[in-house]
Amino acid sequence: MWLTDAQKIGVALTSFGGLFMLLGVMLFFDGALLALGNILFLSGLTLIIGPHKTFYFFARRQKLRGTVCFIGGILLVFFKWPFVGVIVETIGFLNLFGDFFPVILTFLRQVPGIGHLLTLPYIRDVADRVAGSRTSVV
Repeated sequence: MWLTDAQKIGVALTSFGGLFMLLGVMLFFDGALLALGNILFLSGLTLIIGPHKTFYFFARRQKLRGTVCFIGGILLVFFKWPFVGVIVETIGFLNLFGDFFPVILTFLRQVPGIGHLLTLPYIRDVADRVAGSRTSVV
């Protein structure tokens, strides 16, 4: 799978957005880092999947609660309520991107170092429960 130059820049922006949000949380909910992380994450996502698909992803009726929480959390961070904003934004993020967790878990199980860790007996049960993976009946 080849990425266009815009998509490569989008991956970098999304990664930096996640890094800035992580740093903002680690530095006691620094509002400036959280706001910058939110801007970078949204602009990177737009560059990766395109503006029309981004709009339709957030505007779907099934994802409306997640979109409202995610955008509301970002606005709370912008209005100097970083702790509450991050909590609301996390709820929205889980509602929006929760469908991708089984795919991410399957990918991580194929990574050499992490895959062995995720197949350990108790960790496997917890990871399956968190990601919502279903076991085969057969």
